[in-house]
Amino acid sequence: MSRRLVVEADGGSRGNPGPAGYGAVVLDAGTGEVLAERAASLGRTTNNVAEYNGLLAGLRAAAELDPAAVAVRMDSKLVVEQMSGRWRVKHPDLQPLHAEGRALVAALPSVTFEWIPRERNAHADRLANEAMDAAAEGRVWTARSEVGPADAGEAAGARRGSEVGPSDAGEAAGAPKGDDGYLADTSAPTRMVLVRHGSTELSGLRYSGRVDPDLNAKGLAQAQALAARLAPLATRRPVVVSSPLKRAVATATLIADALGTGARTDDGLLEIDFGEWEGRTFAEVKQRWKAERKAWRTDSSVALPGGESVDQVARRVRAARDRLVAANPGGTVIAVSHVTPIKLLLCAALAAPNSSVFRFHLDTASVSTVDWYPDRVPLVRLVNDTAHLR
Repeated sequence: MSRRLVVEADGGSRGNPGPAGYGAVVLDAGTGEVLAERAASLGRTTNNVAEYNGLLAGLRAAAELDPAAVAVRMDSKLVVEQMSGRWRVKHPDLQPLHAEGRALVAALPSVTFEWIPRERNAHADRLANEAMDAAAEGRVWTARSEVGPADAGEAAGARRGSEVGPSDAGEAAGAPKGDDGYLADTSAPTRMVLVRHGSTELSGLRYSGRVDPDLNAKGLAQAQALAARLAPLATRRPVVVSSPLKRAVATATLIADALGTGARTDDGLLEIDFGEWEGRTFAEVKQRWKAERKAWRTDSSVALPGGESVDQVARRVRAARDRLVAANPGGTVIAVSHVTPIKLLLCAALAAPNSSVFRFHLDTASVSTVDWYPDRVPLVRLVNDTAHLR
């Protein structure tokens, strides 16, 4: 079931303008549980630009969790008042960031904005400073592998300039522009080539999550076609990673061999655990678990009998994405996985709710591509392409 979320966001600049970064945390409004953390360095820019980027990162992270409502809390009076529509956005470098924020808000069910004192925004402030510290040390900020209850005792300490009022006097130049795919690229993305494994004897016939069939003859031929298609990427020195299930590993191995590299596995790319439905035909499940199937297909928080929910899969898949992007900034990652994880990564890139997995189709041995940028929204460049199989 969708739940109410809180987004706390912040940004800072050590010099205004100077080395800058942002941080955002998404909390369960009822329990205070930390559901997501986002942070990144922005290079050299201003406080206001960094604060807006923190807001955008928080809204995108909240959208991935399919919320019922979102309460945004920030200690930037400027951002809160402009996003609430009470102050004009005069500086041209903030206008595209504000417009992107309004677009993200429009795609969510309900969003409110609240100003809070700086000491109550300590978590997001800490993340922003961690990102700036990492950049100063030549590192990329990486989210913690596990998150839990928010720490109310986290100390503040963002090194920022003073707050500004309704005029644009404090809005300095230097913002990384929002991008809708029509502007020139301003930073190097991590390109993720999302590959569904080749066909097995269960593909399209039975629920196949953690059951582990080998590729069939058709699937082996598909994997070889994939390898031939992706071989030209060798010049980019891509990383090849796959789900640990045999059908994905076999597909990834052929691709890696064609690229002259190796392949490794990541449990985050595993297919959904279908629980009691594993290995059963679609018709059998529809007849025997009619109510459970309907609930699962209409509510992404509903777990399958003895298995996972779509939301659970989304959390581990997006954690895997964060690890891979952080480890390969500006590089290429070929990720061989399954239907549900690939669909959820596409949902994340599109800021679509997790329930959207039931609204599009992925063929075996298909290729989809997403560019994940450090300073703006991701871009989906390809979905379910099978030209190499024809």
